Amino acid sequence: MSDPTEFSPPPPTSTDLPPGWLEVTAMDMDAQGVARKPDGKVVFIDGALPTELVSANTHRKKNNWEQASLTEVHRQSSQRVQPGCPHFGLHAGACGGCKMQHLHVAAQVAVKQRVLEDNLWHLGKVKAETILRPIEGPAWGYRYRARLSVRYVPKKDKVLVGFHERKSRYIADMETCKILPPHVDAMLMPLRALIGSMAARDTCPQIELACGDTVTALVLRHLEPLSPEDKDKLRAFASAHGVQWWLQPKGPDTVHLLDEGGEPLAYGLPDFGITMPFKPTDFTQVNPHINRVLVTRALRLLDAHKDERVIDWFCGLGNFTLPIATQAREVLGIEGSEALVARSRENYQSNQAQRQDGSALAATSFVARNLFEMTPEMLIADGASDKWLVDPPREGAFALSKALADIHQARIGAEDAPPLPAGHEGWQPPQRIVYVSCNPATLARDAGLLVHQADYRCVAAGVVNMFPHTAHVESMAVFERG
Repeated sequence: MSDPTEFSPPPPTSTDLPPGWLEVTAMDMDAQGVARKPDGKVVFIDGALPTELVSANTHRKKNNWEQASLTEVHRQSSQRVQPGCPHFGLHAGACGGCKMQHLHVAAQVAVKQRVLEDNLWHLGKVKAETILRPIEGPAWGYRYRARLSVRYVPKKDKVLVGFHERKSRYIADMETCKILPPHVDAMLMPLRALIGSMAARDTCPQIELACGDTVTALVLRHLEPLSPEDKDKLRAFASAHGVQWWLQPKGPDTVHLLDEGGEPLAYGLPDFGITMPFKPTDFTQVNPHINRVLVTRALRLLDAHKDERVIDWFCGLGNFTLPIATQAREVLGIEGSEALVARSRENYQSNQAQRQDGSALAATSFVARNLFEMTPEMLIADGASDKWLVDPPREGAFALSKALADIHQARIGAEDAPPLPAGHEGWQPPQRIVYVSCNPATLARDAGLLVHQADYRCVAAGVVNMFPHTAHVESMAVFERG
């Protein structure tokens, strides 16, 4: 739920409205229309779009805001469209996986761009010198990673497979999902029938989807051991639908193939001649179409040269690290997970072995470190680098940004600045930082530190529509020194 103390919609343009009507002037980060009552109170309206005149039913009241659901549209937005999925809407049982299908996809991108710019300014007091063109891709069939809940409902004698209902712990009764790849969408009903036929139907709460370029993996979470008969049913399904079954009896570290062998999961970054093997529970980008464009643009903006050293912070499996290694002199990938660091090294070695003569990857090393506890001492110990690529989780890169800011503040003799650590004399901050974000609020917070305390300029920023029809905002910003 948005906080109206941080979100101030424009005033309505129509002041003489019939009683109970509201003019929607904005959309918030939860994809709710935002209006003001005549007394100035903010109303968040599920299902309403900017420019619309609506009536709404209030179901939650606070001192300075209300939350309501749309009941009638008196003037419709020109950007309102027919949702592409029959399970989308405000009705009981509607799927909660998407929030913006009723808004034209181009307008969705515009809303996300505004959210990014508003966050940068209101939270970080930062304005980008240039607004980057949005990165867009297919609006449907894009979700190659998904966690589908599973439940057998005895009263209905049916199995449900899909996402949760809006604002509910119940699983939506989904027969189709248009944001999943078409071949996976076509599998939803057969999956329901498969689980319903198994003896373990009551003890299989989840199926995780992971699609590579040529392999579709399904990870079945099962709370009790599967019988030989149930395993045979999984094999028959795999043969019929061209999928690869993995089993998860306990935590993520127990995930294993139902049957050894078969083609490994992998995705390609063809612009760089890189192939990235991964396991179905590894973090990889949900939208491979956008990821390819994202990596290409990030590296173009980074502009690494053959005489430069680059650090890739929060490097994961090496999604950016390995492409950077095709351009730079030396690369350091830093990640919090020892397991991911080991996988990154394997990916680097396998790609290095496949390179043709004259196109070897740059010297690249990977280390594991808690990036949420970075200090100036740790930063300097990693050595100077010409450029950084930063791709943090939703929590952002506050400790990293603050360590950089603390060093600069100490060097300019700022009051209350921490003392400079030993060995700082030869260390220089990166001239350019490309920051890839999945949370505009934490990006804005970190941008404020970089701009106001670390002597950087925000030279460019723009949105990445990684998740069409959802309110999720991915973005990219570029910072340059001085």
